[in-house]
Amino acid sequence: MTGITLGRPATMATRRSSAGAQPSGPAMVTIVGLNYQPEPTGIARYTTGLAHGLVQRGHNVRVISGYPHYPAWRIYDGYSGRTRKEDDDGVALTRVRHPVPAKPAMANRLFMELAFGLRALTSSWGRADAAILVSPALISTGIAGIKARMRGIPYAVWVQDIYTLAARETADSGMAARALRSVERRVLGSADSVVVIHDRFKSYLVSELGIAPEKIVVVRNWTHLTDNPREDRESVRARRGWAPDDVIALHAGNIGAKQGLENVVHASRIAARAGSSVRFVILGDGNQRAKLEAMGANANLEFIDPLGDIEFESTLAAADVLLVNELAGMTEMSVPSKLTSYFATGVPVVAATDASSTTADEVLAAGAGPRVDPDDPAALVNAIEQLAADPAQARRYGESALHYRHQVLGADTAIDLLRGVVAGLARTHPLPSPVLTEA
Repeated sequence: MTGITLGRPATMATRRSSAGAQPSGPAMVTIVGLNYQPEPTGIARYTTGLAHGLVQRGHNVRVISGYPHYPAWRIYDGYSGRTRKEDDDGVALTRVRHPVPAKPAMANRLFMELAFGLRALTSSWGRADAAILVSPALISTGIAGIKARMRGIPYAVWVQDIYTLAARETADSGMAARALRSVERRVLGSADSVVVIHDRFKSYLVSELGIAPEKIVVVRNWTHLTDNPREDRESVRARRGWAPDDVIALHAGNIGAKQGLENVVHASRIAARAGSSVRFVILGDGNQRAKLEAMGANANLEFIDPLGDIEFESTLAAADVLLVNELAGMTEMSVPSKLTSYFATGVPVVAATDASSTTADEVLAAGAGPRVDPDDPAALVNAIEQLAADPAQARRYGESALHYRHQVLGADTAIDLLRGVVAGLARTHPLPSPVLTEA
């Protein structure tokens, strides 16, 4: 009688040698991440870009993702049922339904992550040589890591935000924050590799969470926009109702608590009272949008719903200044993904953020524009007016940011580095293969 047992192959006839040589064919990669397109902003852009990039480089890619819900914090129209399977340009995409909190406080978000993680745990991963687990979501990443270890799949955690910092910077220093720190240390410490998006993230993980530095790889996020918008600036401004002498200061992306956009609303009031030509535009959606709109409208403030890629790109390029605003005290928590888009436009950036923040460092490194304190709306108005009065300096800022985008934030460079992480995982951790033996 013939039976099947699992064991390491004894010869080179199988797909991988017992010594852990490079796979003879393209690697099979499973990516587990809560966010994926058509979400227009945030982590979804990078998870989707990585999946497509690996497929284009010859790999077989399976993605386990949630139902699209960000930044509106509700399931998008047209997405029903408990599970959806799609072929997304060669990516085998499985979407699993999960609860979405109307008010995404930390506890509600962790419950959503737990639900998604359990669905990812019971979903088919197919055969995988390596896995990439995307955090956020941390809890689902931890659960997916358990499955990867049980199946002998080497995996990397791709860290887009650090939860421990989020808890500390939002003044949550109690028992829950300490528990979250312990979970994050365990989740990241258990991974075969950890990918972070900034050098300061690496420093924090090493010094504060005790993650071994040799397992951490820094891969910068990239811009998904081209350098040449498909519609001319004047046409976009005319369609938007922006006058030629309006100084458009535009903030794009998620409208959440950590953006602290009350500062921008207060700045618009100051501009309106002064008769300033600065017009603040907030483009996007999020759980704080209704609150901001309820603070009261004025002639110098406008909200725009999320836009498709082409119109988004053209609208950013038609602004005079692009804004990044962060809640006071946010110094290490994240690198706003909007910066990768901003730097591709050639438009100067004004950063309302703490001087010691990662965001301030990034804007300074790019030479993209000035920084002001995040709780000083008058300084924000003044910085924008000074740029409007000095078009030569504004142009230099925009050109410097564009140069930085090409030198540091290229998609091909980032995806090739991530591909190298995948190759290293598959090479270092050969998987058991089925071998026929005589029972």
